[in-house]
Amino acid sequence: MPEPRGSAEGLRVAMLSMHTSPLDQPGTGDAGGMNVYIVEVARRLAERGAAVDVFTRATRPGQPPAVEIAPGATVRHIAAGPYGPLDKVGLARYLCPFTFGVLRTEAGHGPGHYDLVHGHYWLSGRAGMAVAHRWGVPLVQSMHTLARVKNHSLAEGDAPEPELRVRGEDQLVRQADLLVANTDDEARQLDLHYGADPARVGIVPPGVDLDVFTPGPRTEALRRIGLPDDAELLLFVGRVQRLKAPDVLLRAAALLLEKDPSLRGRLVVAVVGGLSGSADEPRRLAELARSLGIAGIVRLEPPAPRAELADYYRAAAATVVPSHSESFGLVAVESQACGTPVVAARVGGLPTAVHDGASGVLIDGHDPLDYARALHEIIRRPRLRAAMGEAGVAHAAGLSWSATADGLLGAYRRLVSGRAGEEPLTAVRAC
Repeated sequence: MPEPRGSAEGLRVAMLSMHTSPLDQPGTGDAGGMNVYIVEVARRLAERGAAVDVFTRATRPGQPPAVEIAPGATVRHIAAGPYGPLDKVGLARYLCPFTFGVLRTEAGHGPGHYDLVHGHYWLSGRAGMAVAHRWGVPLVQSMHTLARVKNHSLAEGDAPEPELRVRGEDQLVRQADLLVANTDDEARQLDLHYGADPARVGIVPPGVDLDVFTPGPRTEALRRIGLPDDAELLLFVGRVQRLKAPDVLLRAAALLLEKDPSLRGRLVVAVVGGLSGSADEPRRLAELARSLGIAGIVRLEPPAPRAELADYYRAAAATVVPSHSESFGLVAVESQACGTPVVAARVGGLPTAVHDGASGVLIDGHDPLDYARALHEIIRRPRLRAAMGEAGVAHAAGLSWSATADGLLGAYRRLVSGRAGEEPLTAVRAC
């Protein structure tokens, strides 16, 4: 049955994604779930009649000023700083040129062209504050991750988020008209760590593309990714960084082989994702596999296009999400939509993304032995695996991008109508 769709006819939305482009391949660099979120929401808002412009930083010469990702949804490249990748702290130095570039684009239209600004991540939010004030429109802010939450649960050897980001998030919490939280947990964290006004926090869960991530025959999926029919695949999807803790999966796999030698020759561990942060992380992961004696079963794969990624999910006995911090856990929902159980850390939004005990297992902490035990149960009990797979499909069905777009659209309407008749702010500090 088609999902109900509201109308956004005539609504013009400026989305800001300064530090990463929605056109980038998720799983590389700083591209991840946020990139997927922006693309999917922009497309579905456009389907409902909105005009969505996503502003991002130009990263290489020759990029077209505008790229249409769907009728009514356009990515606009803004020259701000040198080409090439820049770390997020370094990017803060180019907030002014990025902000001016957004303002310059709007100036090419008539006054009042945009109805609201939606910032994604704190850097975009800082630019969004100046832009929204200059235009006299509401500012919606999605943090996606929170510095104080990440610093509270750092992986061993990981660097804390800088004070500059903490101060930026504090300012956004005070000044945004609406803070969009992915889950109840994120809303609580905004209150606990930032003192956010609950009246200005809205909870709109992200979704999953239910047309791409669907169940399918496991053996066929195994063959398509080059594995034999009897392989027991344990899957990690995401950027290779300490925060995401792919090392926990490798250590769990080594313990699993010790516990059940019959799995030798069948167990495979696939890490599907790219480098994020330190260039040493992939090398560190490969060295860990060698030191554990499992280098022969570990596949370090580059980020995969969505259709191929869906095959990885379908082929897996389980997807493992052992993150130290996770605002939602899109990978967990994609896996469940494909009928594959999830074993995940009980952190952040993962208790919302995973139906514990039904579609997967949530683990307290990051002890590889706990993960090995849960994975062994799923592998050795085919009926349990099948039941979890069915429950996962049902759970994911309630988390669609159409529902996300409708939730945001309702919030947008309330904000825009609440600003009707207000005088625009013309004298503000841009950056």
